[in-house]
Amino acid sequence: MDIGVALILLVVLLVPMMLVAVLVRCTSRGPVLYRQWRAGRGLQPFVILKFRSMSVGADRAGPAVSGSMDPRVTRVGRWLRRSHLDELPQLVNLLRGDMTLVGPRPEVERFLPYYTRGELRLLDDRPGIVGPGALYVAKRGDELDVPGHAEELYVERQLHTKLALDLAYLRDRRLATDVQLVAQALCVSLPRFADGRSARVAAHVSRGSRV
Repeated sequence: MDIGVALILLVVLLVPMMLVAVLVRCTSRGPVLYRQWRAGRGLQPFVILKFRSMSVGADRAGPAVSGSMDPRVTRVGRWLRRSHLDELPQLVNLLRGDMTLVGPRPEVERFLPYYTRGELRLLDDRPGIVGPGALYVAKRGDELDVPGHAEELYVERQLHTKLALDLAYLRDRRLATDVQLVAQALCVSLPRFADGRSARVAAHVSRGSRV
C-alpha cells in the first residue's frame, strides 16, 4: 500500500514539487533538498529527505529542533514549514521503504538518550510521515521560540507527550484511524498553504498600488 501511494502521489505531485524545488533554488543559496540522519526501525539510521527550509549549514550552527520564528529559516522556508510542503520529498523515503505513510515520526538521533525504556518500543515499528505525535508538535512551534533553549524546551514540553500519543496509536492501530490522521494533516496544511499564498498576493497588490 505504501509503495502504491508513493507512486501515485509522486506522479500527481510531480509538477508542484518541481515548482517548489525551483522556488527554493532561486531564493536562497544551496541545494534544493535537505538530508538528515534519523533513527529508523530497529535503530537502523536512514537519511530523511525534505525541501531545504533553512540557510546552508544552519543545522550545524544551532539546535536540532526549531521554533516557528527561528532566524535560520529562510523566508520561503517559513512558508514551506507552515504548509508542510517541505515534507513532500519523503514520498521517496516511502517508496524506498524507509518510512510508512502513517506512524510515529522518526527521531533525530541525539534525542534518543531521553527516551524511556517503554518509549524505545516505538523503534520496533517503521516510522511514518504522518502521526499523532507529529500533529501534536506541529501546532506548538511557538513553544520553542526561546533563543538557546529550543532543544531543552522540546524535551521538557513536547517529547514525552508526543511519544505517549504515538504509543497509544500503535496499541490500537486501525485503518480508520490512519485515514483520520491523514485528513487531520491535510486540514492543518491546506489552510496554511492558502494563507501563505494570500499573503504573497496581498504583498504584490500592495507593491503595485505604491507604484
